Amino acid sequence: MKYTVADFVLERLTAWQVDRVFGYPGDGINGLMGAMGRAVDRFDYVRVRHEEMAAFMACGHAKFTGTLGVCLATSGPGAIHLLNGLYDARMDHMPVLAIVGQQPRSALGSDYQQEVDLHSLFKDVSRYVETINTPAQARHVVDRAIRIAIAERTVCCVIIPNDVQELPAMPSPPRQHGDVLSGTGPAMARPVPTDQDIQRAADVLNQGERVAMLIGAGALQAGNEVREVAERLGAGIAKALLGKAALPDDLPIVTGSIGILGTRPSWQMMDDCDTLLMVGTTMPYGEFLPPEGQARAVQIDIDPRNVSMRYPTEVNLIGDSAEVLRRLLPLLKKKDNVDWRERIELNVRKWWRSLEAAAMEPARPINPQRIFWELSPQLPDHVILCGDCGSHTNWYARHVKLRDGMMASLSGKLASMGGGVPYGIAAKMAHPDRPVLVMVGDGAMQMNGNAELITVKQYWKQWKHPGFVVMVLVNRDLNLVTWEQRTLGGDPKFAPAQDVEDFPYARYAQLLGFQGIRVERPEDVAGAWREAFEADVPTVIEFLADPDVPPMPPHVTFEQMKRYVAALSKGDPDAPGVIRQTLREMFA
Repeated sequence: MKYTVADFVLERLTAWQVDRVFGYPGDGINGLMGAMGRAVDRFDYVRVRHEEMAAFMACGHAKFTGTLGVCLATSGPGAIHLLNGLYDARMDHMPVLAIVGQQPRSALGSDYQQEVDLHSLFKDVSRYVETINTPAQARHVVDRAIRIAIAERTVCCVIIPNDVQELPAMPSPPRQHGDVLSGTGPAMARPVPTDQDIQRAADVLNQGERVAMLIGAGALQAGNEVREVAERLGAGIAKALLGKAALPDDLPIVTGSIGILGTRPSWQMMDDCDTLLMVGTTMPYGEFLPPEGQARAVQIDIDPRNVSMRYPTEVNLIGDSAEVLRRLLPLLKKKDNVDWRERIELNVRKWWRSLEAAAMEPARPINPQRIFWELSPQLPDHVILCGDCGSHTNWYARHVKLRDGMMASLSGKLASMGGGVPYGIAAKMAHPDRPVLVMVGDGAMQMNGNAELITVKQYWKQWKHPGFVVMVLVNRDLNLVTWEQRTLGGDPKFAPAQDVEDFPYARYAQLLGFQGIRVERPEDVAGAWREAFEADVPTVIEFLADPDVPPMPPHVTFEQMKRYVAALSKGDPDAPGVIRQTLREMFA
């Protein structure tokens, strides 16, 4: 039996403990696909409907396993399709390897069919991008790409011309000038702050009277340590969106999300604090942090590039969040500022009451806030939540109460539409025994979610637990963009661009052999959630939501309000409903 470069590349992936690859075939990777067929006992090959989904799934796999995600695409158009999902991984600091085909070496430079300058294409998104031009080069390129992707939590790309894929493999390059050897095994940097830096940080935190904490994705494995430090400092804890699962939302000192999608208690805490401790976050919205000069700040992050980039910090501690917090804790003095802690907890209690009141306000037909408010009590233990990008992200960020043991993520810094369903598939492939909930809007569902339900159809019977629920928020509007046009641009809704075509999501699910649930009345919301999570087949549940319910930020500026009023006065087609729901929101 032949043993080709393609066989060797897959063998090298196995040596790196890769056992799942997301991809789509094409003639540019015929050699790799043939090798995949010969290695079927070693790989779980997941065939997606579109290469962008393969890259999203590789990113989701990395997020929900902490290991390298791998995607595979053909040359030319297939390689191009990967880019959005790869940027999602790069911007959220996830280790992903993209393997792509290329035209034969002899054809390069001849304006050949599907010939694309892949080095230029992947240069920005990839920390390392290289073409395997000879069999002797394969070992080194694959090893280096994987090692860099894991060590730097980034994207790397390996390009393999289709003629090279079919050449006889050379597992060990010759020991001669110009050839290099390499080995498997990650090389992880473990930066450790000095004792002096730890003491400096403790001094700053001990001198503060009103301490606030902000945690992000870098704190996901440091929840206990964050809680202990917060208790010692009498601090409240705000969570960036990617750090939502780091701590349960029912803790009295957790103020919830921060930023445009944030909560009023988070805004109030940041506006009043005199000391700020940031842990594993690069939350981009600096206007939601304390005014410059008001608070002294300490930041903890694994990467020195990430510190003092949103707020001027006095002490930066570079290292693993949990380890640094454990070293910091014995040096922190117990705070006796009871008023500060009580103020935070009071604001949190008042906020939850106001959210419930707002969720129960009437709407046409269903208030979207109620959909998410009713969700929290129905969430199964150890569920994995996968979000998308849209107005529903506001309600997820504010209303959903995550509990210990749950996982959750979405496209963070890229904030791309279309990531929800592929994230959910990746989560289910990685954890087939856990229930998964995907939350998408009707715009994202029509963008690619409907197609990827066919991927679910292909694989779901292999899953140990059948629980896979896709919630579609149906408001027939690209709702987040509509609200951004009103509040940021002062422009009315532009219906030809914003309206979303109606589609029978629940009936489509039934055609695929799933359960389909359509909810049109608010009193049916809770029961529909229960039915979805109890199903023994994948379920699509569509809620008919009112697009006119405003996703109000925690703090509205005069300029935002002026643009908002101007937009509604310029002939916005939904102005009457928007005004009605805005007044209800304000006085709930």
